[in-house]
Amino acid sequence: MRALSSLLLLVALPVALSVKTQDFKTCSQASFCRRGRALASRAQENVSSWKSPYSVDADSLAISSDQALFTARVKSSLYPDIKFGLDVRVHDDGVVRVRLDEIDGLRKRYDEAASWALVAEPKISQDIKWTVGKNEVRATHGKKKDVEVIVAFEPLKVTLLRGGKEQVVLNGRGLLHMEHFRTKLAAQPSDIPEEALDAEDAQTVLSANNPRSWFEGDSEDGYWDEQWLSWTDSKPKGPESLSLDITFPNHGHVYGIPQHATSLSLRTTTGESPYYTDPYRLYNADTFEYLADSTMSLYGSIPLMHAHSADSTVAVFNAVGSETWIDIAHPTPKSTETQWISESGILDVFIIPGPTPEAVFEQYARLTGAQALPADWSLGYHQCRWNYVNSDDVRQVQAKFDEEDIPVDVFWLDIEYAEEHKYFIWDKKNFPDPLDMVNDVSANARKMVVIIDPHLKRTSSYPVYQEAVDNGVLVKTKDGNEYEGWCWSGSSAWVDFFNPTSWDWWKGLFKTYPIEGKFTWVDSTEDVHIWNDMNEPAIFNGPEISMPRDNIHHGGWEHRDVHNINGMLFSNLTSQAVMARSDPPKRPFVLTRSFYAGSQRFGAMWTGDNLGSWEHMAVGIKMVLANSLSGFAFSGSDVGGFFGNPEPEMLVRWYQVGAFSPFFRAHAHIDTKRREPYLLDEPYKSIVKDILRLRYSMLPIWYTTFREASVRGIPVVRPHYVVIPHDEKGFAIDDQFWVGGSGLLVKPVTEKGVTETTVYLPAEDQVYYDYFTHQAYRSAPKGKNITVPAALHQVPLFIRGGSILPTRERPRRSSPLMKKDPFTLRVALDKSGNARGELYLDDGVTYNHREGQIVWREFKASKAGKGIKLSSHDLVRAKPTDAVDGVALASYNPTNDFAKSIAGVRVEKVVVLGLEKKPTSVKVAGGKEVTFEFIPGVAASGKKEGVSSVLIIKDPAVSVVTDWEIVVS
Repeated sequence: MRALSSLLLLVALPVALSVKTQDFKTCSQASFCRRGRALASRAQENVSSWKSPYSVDADSLAISSDQALFTARVKSSLYPDIKFGLDVRVHDDGVVRVRLDEIDGLRKRYDEAASWALVAEPKISQDIKWTVGKNEVRATHGKKKDVEVIVAFEPLKVTLLRGGKEQVVLNGRGLLHMEHFRTKLAAQPSDIPEEALDAEDAQTVLSANNPRSWFEGDSEDGYWDEQWLSWTDSKPKGPESLSLDITFPNHGHVYGIPQHATSLSLRTTTGESPYYTDPYRLYNADTFEYLADSTMSLYGSIPLMHAHSADSTVAVFNAVGSETWIDIAHPTPKSTETQWISESGILDVFIIPGPTPEAVFEQYARLTGAQALPADWSLGYHQCRWNYVNSDDVRQVQAKFDEEDIPVDVFWLDIEYAEEHKYFIWDKKNFPDPLDMVNDVSANARKMVVIIDPHLKRTSSYPVYQEAVDNGVLVKTKDGNEYEGWCWSGSSAWVDFFNPTSWDWWKGLFKTYPIEGKFTWVDSTEDVHIWNDMNEPAIFNGPEISMPRDNIHHGGWEHRDVHNINGMLFSNLTSQAVMARSDPPKRPFVLTRSFYAGSQRFGAMWTGDNLGSWEHMAVGIKMVLANSLSGFAFSGSDVGGFFGNPEPEMLVRWYQVGAFSPFFRAHAHIDTKRREPYLLDEPYKSIVKDILRLRYSMLPIWYTTFREASVRGIPVVRPHYVVIPHDEKGFAIDDQFWVGGSGLLVKPVTEKGVTETTVYLPAEDQVYYDYFTHQAYRSAPKGKNITVPAALHQVPLFIRGGSILPTRERPRRSSPLMKKDPFTLRVALDKSGNARGELYLDDGVTYNHREGQIVWREFKASKAGKGIKLSSHDLVRAKPTDAVDGVALASYNPTNDFAKSIAGVRVEKVVVLGLEKKPTSVKVAGGKEVTFEFIPGVAASGKKEGVSSVLIIKDPAVSVVTDWEIVVS
């Protein structure tokens, strides 16, 4: 939801055309970023003589006797009296963690970012050993003993190598600088720039004979306080920023560090002819109406960067919670240099060795956790706007969907449901019967999502605020008083979720039954789930529409230290609250706008307040892919754009994008025209209806893909390089993508007036089938572009040869009504006549899957004489440790209660693409002949293109819970 730049705008909402860039800082307006970039410039100007002042004191080296861990003191030649401590460890899976902190300083640097992000403390290897040399310490590991970690002493440099080839280098360019805590000298004047637009205005010039100026510069630029527009940041701790260069000497593409509206393969910000002039910024902000091509910070921050080449994939996770700027350069087409500049915090970097994309995802998931397995209904279609005006409006919208037989699973309520924007408190004038309204929605097997924002109206008549005051859990000002800011509720306060006292209190608010002595949400049910917005936090009268950096959180930490983590705690605690209100617990659905590393463990995210434009539609795909690479797979963009009134063609295309996004929601601003699908004229209404039915038919594919994401951390939607990592032509492709490991390749149309489009088929000798027409296309060993029809009613969608897709083809009004429906299997044969696919099922709402209450099947097609054999096998029995998220199944019964409950669910149709010739018989092994139809066409094994042959096996009546074989002779 858009934030307003002043309280006066709370009543009258102007329609703006684009983001107010003047409300947000550039690097030149942030003193610590200026200092970091200036350091890099000095190093570049003196590259031949430049040497990092940081070195390891070899005499202080202490190596653990039973773990791959060592510690040492680090010295800075700039400040010999300042002490730093280095801690390097190698985890069981080869991840290298490097920590550097100031020791015995005037103050303590913030060192808790990783504790919020990590799912558990990683296990340090007991097998890998460090070897100490004269100039370095090193460790070798890996199955082939080809992975090496080298920590050079002087200057300090950390290098990860594979096969003798440098993969990741820390401080290779000598840009490491941890600004130590110091005392402000009384004789030095305060530096308060007028607008912070010119670096010279912000500098206190140091003595001309300053021996450190070669490294730090000749001025104290913004050390002690900093003014920007009308706000002054008091900076009571003085300078404490951290600069670090991270180089990928043999990787020419880098990805990740969401959230930015930009290309998937990140473009340059420095070096020769950079694409952008400002670094990528990580500073969670309410950047509504954001630019569609920019390095500006948006709503969430995940400081994770992947680097990829045809040879290997690696990544770095920089566990820092403060504002961070990242410069990117390509000194050569096959190498990447980056500089990370953070306002505060320790150095805590995880080097993730890969060497494949899948290995990187699994290693990162072991650190911060995998995407939570969502409730199955949450993968359906969500209908939202700001705002459905009353309870009868909700009922009427639901009735219209049903009249038109358009499927939908969830209806949403924005802020206007709440009396004076006091969340949890219904506006009884417009919503006099909230429980009846929710139950009317639930009667159709649907859910509701209601918004809960983090700002609490400051009035004693609001029980949630008063309890927060009584519990002492509100954020404080620098002076220790309750912080007051302005948001939708007017004068507001914010809960400090870093304070453990707030946790149980917050979870208790969501109970749907009365508890003596405290507020609970009795006007709610377990069919109401939650939307957390504005949690960056967004504050209308704050600097950069957010919280002052010198505000104080639990433990005495300043807001600057934890800003990017703050929003994650709000949604994480809300998720735990929704789960805990049920006994036994049920899977919560919580949508968050702000996020950090680890947020994926607790819910879904969306890309914020986008515009109804073709550019925003296109960049939304790239943003979802970037989030998916960074662990947060349950993501999507608002269909139609939050702002504006998209024309019917654009809206149809946006529904096609949404249908292939993990999170699928339509949303709109209060000033926009109503645009629910049933309001469209023909043919647009029927096209959107078909798109929604396509999504619902594919829900088994999406849910099966989410199972893999929840166990292994592999993205739900995957860019080209993840699926075909050797194909260099695909490394920068971000307008087409794959749905998990299903074999589905989709290229949504994001331009006006398109009737045909170009799709890239990867570098492999494989057949691809059009999902709808069964047209067979041939890829090539060097890759191949094909031109395909893409009229408004057409989605370019292909099945990779070798795939089997389980779908449910009977239209229903909501996904829970499909649970007992039969399946159709689409078998897309590869050139060898083989194929495979998976189907995962559980009850979709509880955690009983962790007790083995599941069905996980593998479907296979293989050559059998002159025909093929189709079969189903139990994957749980074959892979009990890989079946479900979070646990290894200790025991498993194929006839578990859930399997029994769907024992009658059958396969009602099998469609086989690419058979060489018409079969003479189709028979279920141990059973009778099955009726079939064969349509001649192109065979998978040939070289021709054209409509493929189609074999339709009619109602083989085999169960989805048992082993079976179908023999096609």
